[in-house]
This record gives sequence, C-alpha cells and structure tokens, in this order.
Amino acid sequence: MAIRFIVTAPDPILTKKCRPVENFDERLWTLLDDLKDTVEAANGAGLAAPQVAVLKRVCVVDTDDGFYELVNPVLKSASGEQRGVEGCLSVPKKYGTVTRPMKITVVACDRYGKSHKYKVEGFTARAFLHEMDHLDGIVYTTIAEDLEDEKD
Repeated sequence: MAIRFIVTAPDPILTKKCRPVENFDERLWTLLDDLKDTVEAANGAGLAAPQVAVLKRVCVVDTDDGFYELVNPVLKSASGEQRGVEGCLSVPKKYGTVTRPMKITVVACDRYGKSHKYKVEGFTARAFLHEMDHLDGIVYTTIAEDLEDEKD
C-alpha cells in the first residue's frame, strides 16, 4: 500500500478512456489499496485510476455513506436531479456547479470479480458519477457551470 502521485490537468491521460479490468489479481488489489490510501491522504471523496496514471476502469468513493471499490462500473439507472459544487483532486483549487441525477443504480465488480448492485443518492451518487466520468476521460470542468478559482 502506498500513496501515489495524483495527475493534474492538463495532463492528457485525464482525457483518455480506460480499459476494462480483466484480471482480478494482486496487481488490481494493490491498485485499489493504493487508491484508498491516496484518497484518504488527500482528504478527497473519490479517486479514479487514471488520476494515478493507470488507464483501467477502477475507482474508489469515500463518503459518509461508506467506502466503495468500483471495478468496471456501469450506470444502470438514474432519476431526479441535483445541482452542487464539485472539485477534483486532479484540478486543484478550482470549483464549479454540476447538475447530476439525485439517485442512481450502478453495477460494479469488487476486487475479486463478484458483481454488486449499488443504489445510492445525494452526495454519494454525485461522487460515483464524478469518478465514473474519469473512466471515460471526462473531467468535471468540461461539464461545470460557474467554474471558479478557490478563494484563499
């Protein structure tokens, strides 16, 4: 387990689409452990593999609702709407308003390849979708309104 370097914009790796995970092995487990250590050290709500320069469909989400490891996540349904301010560990000191669904259902594998269904809402849904966007090369700044620099 290690804290990895977080890639920041405008690094082109952040705009690349990630490949699905095919091997549920010790390399994946190490990546997931490192993502957890890194997001905790950075005091973030989530982190995706491309943010640590790995183009695999893997992300973690850490909110008050719990800690989630998502491997090959797929959005199955979405409903409602919420608007809120988002930031990103890969775009330090910037924030913007993003509109996202209020409730979502996501199917993803765990570190062992077992499929799970997650029904989440509110901030946790926002965090899931933010991290899943990274897996498709989408950085929130491309969909945010009112993008601003952090005020000191």
